Amino acid sequence: MPDSLLPQAKPALKSRAVIGGVIAVGAGIAGLFGVPIDTGTQASLVSTAVDLASAIGGLLAIWGRLKATHVIK
Repeated sequence: MPDSLLPQAKPALKSRAVIGGVIAVGAGIAGLFGVPIDTGTQASLVSTAVDLASAIGGLLAIWGRLKATHVIK
């Protein structure tokens, strides 16, 4: 497939699929220890994780700009 048809790359932690997969694995491991986590809770955890990652990314961008030593042209 030509590169022009591929979607733009993004960090793995911004991918709902990756975050959902990690949470699904965690839920499976929790189930092995007798802690059931239903699919509704898993979906809520994915949404919360994505929102939290976005907020942290925004805060890091602001902090980085405040700590920068060079002017933006």
